[in-house]
This record gives sequence, C-alpha cells and structure tokens, in this order.
Amino acid sequence: MNLEVLLPLMLLPPLVGAAANGIYGRRFSRGIVSLIACVAAGLSMLVAFLVAWAYSTSASAAAPFVHSYFTWIQAGDLRADVALYYDRLTLVMTLTVTVVAFLIHLYSRGYMEHEGGYYRFFSYLNLFLFMMLTLITAANYPLMFVGWEGVGLCSYLLIGFYFRKKSASDAGKKAFIVTRIGDAGFTVGVALLFWTFKTLDFQTVFAKIGELPPGQYAGTLTAIGLAIFLGAAGKSAQLPLYVWLPDAMEGPTPVSALIHAATMVTAGVYLVARSSILYAHAPIALAVVGVVGGVTALFASTIALTQNDLKRMLAYSTISQLGYMFLGCGVGVFAAGIFHLMTHAFFKSLLFLAAGSVMHAMHGELDMRKMGGLRHKLRITHATFLIATLAISGVPMFAGFFSKDEILAGAYEGPLGRTWLYWLGTLTAGLTAFYMFRALCLTFWGKSRVEPETARHLHESGSKMTGPLLVLAFFSIIAGYVSWPRALGGGEAFDRYLEPVFGPAEEALRNAPGHNPGGLSGGALMTFSVLAACVGIGLGIWWYWKSTDTPRKLAQRFAGLYKVLIHKYYIDEFYNWVIVHPIQVISEKFLWRVVDAGAIDGVLVNGAGEASTEAGGVLRRIQSGNTRSYAAWVLLGAVLWLLYVLVIH
Repeated sequence: MNLEVLLPLMLLPPLVGAAANGIYGRRFSRGIVSLIACVAAGLSMLVAFLVAWAYSTSASAAAPFVHSYFTWIQAGDLRADVALYYDRLTLVMTLTVTVVAFLIHLYSRGYMEHEGGYYRFFSYLNLFLFMMLTLITAANYPLMFVGWEGVGLCSYLLIGFYFRKKSASDAGKKAFIVTRIGDAGFTVGVALLFWTFKTLDFQTVFAKIGELPPGQYAGTLTAIGLAIFLGAAGKSAQLPLYVWLPDAMEGPTPVSALIHAATMVTAGVYLVARSSILYAHAPIALAVVGVVGGVTALFASTIALTQNDLKRMLAYSTISQLGYMFLGCGVGVFAAGIFHLMTHAFFKSLLFLAAGSVMHAMHGELDMRKMGGLRHKLRITHATFLIATLAISGVPMFAGFFSKDEILAGAYEGPLGRTWLYWLGTLTAGLTAFYMFRALCLTFWGKSRVEPETARHLHESGSKMTGPLLVLAFFSIIAGYVSWPRALGGGEAFDRYLEPVFGPAEEALRNAPGHNPGGLSGGALMTFSVLAACVGIGLGIWWYWKSTDTPRKLAQRFAGLYKVLIHKYYIDEFYNWVIVHPIQVISEKFLWRVVDAGAIDGVLVNGAGEASTEAGGVLRRIQSGNTRSYAAWVLLGAVLWLLYVLVIH
C-alpha cells in the first residue's frame, strides 16, 4: 500500500475513536468505551509500524516523502495545503508516540475503571494522540500549528479533568494560559518566516535557507529562531515558562504520563529539531536554546531534590530532562536530543505509571514521607520503578545512559559545545541520580510509614496496569542499544540513521565560531558522568535508607537554602506578585468598577435606559387622551413652525 494512503490511516483511528466516545460514549458500557479507545490507539500504532516498514524498504528511504491532499488556505502568496511529511525523524517520532500512547491507553482501563467521566477521558486521550500525530506529520508550519494548538487544548481538558476540584480546573487554565504566551512567539516566528521566504512549506523553506550564503538574513533568522524557541519553551516547559507543568499533576496519572513522555512536552523539542537547518544559520539563537536547556536542567533538578509529592518530583524531573534534550539540540547534536527524547519517553512514562500504581494502592496518597517499605507488597511496581530509576540516573547498560552521555559528549565537543555546559550537565546527572534514588528509598525501601488502615489493604495493581509497566520496563532497558556509543567502540547508529535529516544543519555548524575541540576523550567524558551518577546514587541510598537522620540535620543546618528549594525559588510567588496580582487589581479596580460598572453599565447601558425612561415619561404626558391637551400641542407646534419659517429660515 502506498504511503499517501497509509499516512492518513495512521492519523484517523484516534480521531474516529475520539468522535465515537465523545458523541455516543455516554450510552456505551465502560468495556465498549475502553475497547474503542484502545483499538483506535492500537490501530494507529500498527499502521505506524507498517508506514515505517513501507518507507524503509522504498527506493528513496533517505529522502522525505511529502504528499498534498488538498489546498487548505489560499490568500495571496500564502498557500497552506493539508499535506503530510514523512522522513526518518517522523518515523522515530511516530513509533515512539504511538507505542507509548497505546500502552498508556491499556493502563488507563485499570486506573480509571472506578472514576466518573470514563467515556470523556478516553475521548480526550484519543484526541490527544491524533493531535500529536498531526503535529509531527505536518508538511508545513500552519498545519503543524493546528496540531500544536490541538495538544494544548487536550492538555487543558485532561489536566482539568476533575473539573469539580478547583485546584484541577485552575491547573488546566494555568497550562493553557502559560503555553499561549509561548504560542504567541511561535506565531510571530512563523509570520516572519513567511514575510522573508514567501512560503511556509518545510521543503521549500529549508531549501531556501540552505542555499543562503553565510551571514545573509542573519538578524532575521536569529529573530525567527528566538521567536520559535519561545513557543517551544512554552510547550516543553523551559525557563521561564515551566511553571504550568508541576501543576499539571492535578490531572489523572495516565494523563501525566502521556503529557510528560509522548505528546505535549516533546513537541517543543521536535519543533527545534525539525527546524534544525534554520537554527544552523542562526547560531546565536541556537546557542540560546542550548544555554536555556542546560540552565533549566540544573534549575529543575535542584527543585526536585526537596519535593515530597511523588508526582511533582517527577514533574520537575521531566523539566530537567527536557532541558537535556534542548541542550543537545542547542550544541548542534540534534540526533542526540531526539535519541534522549525517545529513551526518556519509555522510562518517564514508566515512572509515572508506576507512581500511579503506588497512588492506586495508597488510596490517592502521594506524600513519600507517608510511604516506605512498599516493595514487599508492590513487587512488580517496585521492580519496574527501579528499572526506570536506573535508566533515568544514567546507569550503564540502561537506556538513559546511552542518550544522556551522547548529549554530554556533544555539550563538550559538539559544534557549539562549551566546557561549562558539559560540567553543568554532569552536575545535573549527579543530582538526577540522587533525587531519583531518594524517591525510591522513601517510597519502596526502608521502614514502612504507611497508615495502619491503609497498610492492611495494600496490594499490587491488577494486570491491566502491571502489564504495560512490564513492557515499558523492557523498553527502558533495551531502547539505548540502538546506538552504541563511540567511546565504547560503537558507531552511534541512531545518529547515522538520522544523518539525512540533520546532516545539512550539522555540516553548516561545523565551522561555526566558538567551536570547542575539547581536551578530554570520549571515554573520559563518559567516566566523569558515570561517576557523578554513582555519587548521586550512593548519597541517595545512604541518606534515605541507611542514615535517615542525615537529611533532617542538613535541612536544619542549611535552613535558608532548604527553604528556598522547598518553595521552588519562590518563582510562582514572584509571578503572582509581578503579573497575576497587578492584573487582578487592574481588572477589579479599573476594568470592572470604572470601565464595566461605571462607563459601560452606568453610562451606556443604564444611562440609555434612564434616558429612554425620561423620554417615555415626556411622551406619556403628551399622549394623555385629553382633546384640549391635543389642541394645545397642535397650536404650540404651529407656532414653533411659523417661528422657524419666518425668523430662523
């Protein structure tokens, strides 16, 4: 079957599933609702594999496949088709997204079986998958923007799924509003792109940029790159627009897994990677991407150190790992950033789903200080959480080790690499290992701190939930082996596979100013990062399993620093003080009381009503029904008319 037929067949099943459950789901049983949703996600995954096979076995497997189905927008020079784009980057993204999303759909059958709004949840979940697939298969920026806004809408619906709970509805609104700030930047960047090149099709735009001589349109391309990155920073929760992601934990746990691992937050990384040739001709913008990514990675990891809510700790971990991905793209090793996106999708979705299994057993409790010793009752959950923890900590031979170290190597010796970026990333790796093993010890190891009533009912989740955990654990181990590192004698096959996509950008960056040739070998770079992870693991186990009084003593000794970290650097309070509170004051004191109540209601609406009432009172006196009164009014009118004719006129 041809790719032009297969590609829509990959996108349509989740859209049909969303429509079926959204329109008729109220009438269906829970079994039918989950069957429709899971079959839709499963069909999309199967077709994604079929598309990957058809593309890989075609004669032009290194070239992108583009097919236009019909013209969507035609206005002057602006033309946007409903056209789909498929290359090796699309292949990696579609397989990763559909596999993880399908497993989350399967897991949700067990997690949500006692929740209200069951059909609504699965309708939103299917729609989320459709919008993400639209985003990553679009052949132009306008169609990508449809998927971009679509995942934003779905995140709002799913984060605020428990809409009767104020914190959940507020979190949904916060995610929607904060990401709109980034989307404004994306819109400006796309507008500048069209103004400069008179087209928004990927192939044409990238070809025109690739043909530019060095330095031409440098300022414009830098502005475009920075504006587009603002959109990416909003969607992928980077400084300063990261504040929505921790609050997104108010949604059901499968939603957290889907957002953090496979859909919304990876969209920003994909956008930067897809626009790699643009950023290669705007090295200043690309350097900003790398610096923001590296700083965000460290910043978020320091906050995760003191979080006691299991899901919020994982949320800050996601922000940090996304920073790693942007760091990889920002130093010019785009393939490494996408490689980490892929491996992260498996172990981060596993971490969230395992946290959901813990939450399920603990009757909704997420405070790790009230856990401990759960490994005795939740054996499968503990084993899979341990595997994911080893993977995200960068322990050798687990998936995260391969992708994380490739990014760190690129940060040191990549086209835009800097020594300080490498050490920043290495420090982050050590902190990541520490806070993840802290969570492991507090949750599963050591003495039980579970309430006696809850402890009596502790039990492992059912197969609907543990089955996807085991599959994701398998991928969290083996996913990194697709690209054995050069430092260990490998050829980094993943990088070579994506060379047709990123090769032109990397070639343009090789001679960029500021290239750091590096003084350490690949083996030395890997050794330092592994040592940092080992130190973090050792401290995490020692402080939170063996010497459990040490963290309390350190918190007391460094009370000021601990207070800053536990309050997340007071960033939310700062935003409330600088942005939210002034807007509320202006809205209440001026826009409501002066403009709305005073001017609009008081003058326009109420004033018009009062004037009508007064005029009606006058006219009512004229229409009295008295003949002598009518004669007097006629006489008065005649006199006034004569005065007008004789005197004025």
